[in-house]
Amino acid sequence: MMLNRWMGRQIVKSAMKLSAIWREISILDQLQGYQASWFRFDLAAGLSVAAVSLPTAIAYPAIAGLPIEAGLFATIFSLIGYALLGPSRHLMVGPDTGTCIMLASILTALGAKGPAERELISISLTLVVGCLCFLAGALRLGFLANFLSRPILVGFLAGISISLIIGQIGRMTAVPLEASGLVGPIVELLRRLPEIHWPTFLVGAVTLILLRLSRSWKPGLPAPLLAIVLGVILSAALNLAGHGVAVLGPLPEIAFALAPPSFKSVANIDFLGGALAVMLVGFGSGIITARSFAMKRHRDVEADRELVGFGAANIASGLFGGFPVTASDSRSAVNFAIGGRTQLTALIAATSFGMAVVFVGNILAYLPMAILGAILVSAAIDLIDLREFRTLLQLSPTEFFFAVVTTLGVLIVGVLQGVFISITATLAHLLWTASRPRLALLGRIPGRVGLYKLHRYADARPVAGLTIVVLESILVFFNADFVKHRLMKIAKSAPAGEKWLVLDAAGLNMLDSTGVEKLEEVRRYLAERGISFGLADLNTAVRLMVDRAGLSQRLGEQMIFPSAEAAAAIFEVRDDGAL
Repeated sequence: MMLNRWMGRQIVKSAMKLSAIWREISILDQLQGYQASWFRFDLAAGLSVAAVSLPTAIAYPAIAGLPIEAGLFATIFSLIGYALLGPSRHLMVGPDTGTCIMLASILTALGAKGPAERELISISLTLVVGCLCFLAGALRLGFLANFLSRPILVGFLAGISISLIIGQIGRMTAVPLEASGLVGPIVELLRRLPEIHWPTFLVGAVTLILLRLSRSWKPGLPAPLLAIVLGVILSAALNLAGHGVAVLGPLPEIAFALAPPSFKSVANIDFLGGALAVMLVGFGSGIITARSFAMKRHRDVEADRELVGFGAANIASGLFGGFPVTASDSRSAVNFAIGGRTQLTALIAATSFGMAVVFVGNILAYLPMAILGAILVSAAIDLIDLREFRTLLQLSPTEFFFAVVTTLGVLIVGVLQGVFISITATLAHLLWTASRPRLALLGRIPGRVGLYKLHRYADARPVAGLTIVVLESILVFFNADFVKHRLMKIAKSAPAGEKWLVLDAAGLNMLDSTGVEKLEEVRRYLAERGISFGLADLNTAVRLMVDRAGLSQRLGEQMIFPSAEAAAAIFEVRDDGAL
């Protein structure tokens, strides 16, 4: 009997564990209640996502100096990884311009030499990025994306886009440029104009013009894919390689195999810093994409679960020889437009993409490199959001300034350094703003109930003999001295005969020991002038700090009020302000 009960409990526990695992594997959860009518949408969306993934899978590895197969692996296996653990039904992941440029910058900073070493470090970096995403998700650190504000991301994307455009000059002109930075390559190209290979330039320029025109004429047209198809056909028919136009050449033999990480490269502080930067930028960019498409479906985004999904995508990519990935705007938009219902779309896209690579890989050997350059330039142009810059300028010149600083930082000092400079500048600005909080005076409006800010209401008048100051900020070590001097200045400029000064602390949600010390200094300063100091509307945590410091005893319980209105009412019923 006892054995049966024990076995029953074990069966229940096992069932609960299996249920928890089932819930963690998102694709299984999504397939529960799957309707047969959804399959045609998932199939159509999957094939379309595979089609639009081909150009970026071929072109983006070149940004980081990696072989094309790295882009193929990253595209296929990241889709599978996110489908297994990613929470969104509609989000598609894959190679991204921002993460690729960030990866290129980190590989250069780490001194990676030669394709083999770059590929090995890239694989290790991708795996570490995936592990960091898992760790951050487990620790519920989804809020980290908040440090990458919209202005920083707008400026970052603009900076890497301009950098990417400059980087394609050599590919579209066949002039190997040696200069780097923003101005150097352009100056060098002007100096070496006679060396331009004009057939190569013509192929790239015409492709770029057609890609840009298609954006206006037919926004939904898979123009990059068509450019690749037409480029292959014309290259083979006209023998462009024979005329000196560089072509892709035959793809290496595709062999999917697990790629173990290089522990030697992992044990490096610069390497770990680079992995953290890729994780932050990739997640920051990806979560914005996730939020935008979730908003269209009137759904919420679970940032911590998205971290787990991105972690699975990166680990799957790294294990099979890919590079860091994040959410893709273009693939997600295609999936959304066609009406994909679940992550079965991603599995169909990965399968069909892999089959296409196996069966048509040799045909891509005819593809001109200038066409890949044009595709990258067109993609980079789309990332420069001039409308967003204009909006920032209209709404907040300060945020516009940070967007411009980020852009220039990326272009002048590098991608990684530019992002860190922007984050540091933003946090410094927030600290500076918080260190100088605004204090407002409250008073009465004749014939009306309540207290009103004197600077906002022209007919508001201060209560004679009583100064009420409202502080809507935390009061801690970096702003306490400023608040102290502002309160002293207010008291000094008060009319003769002032009896009370009450600080309305309704908006004070954090007080530290420095803040308490400064309030005590204010109390002593006012006492020397015959003015009683009071506090109103203290929350539980702040009141506890005031009590522990003994400030409440020195103030007297009679000078601690439930609200500023109560303080005014008590003062007004007394002729002399004495309690």
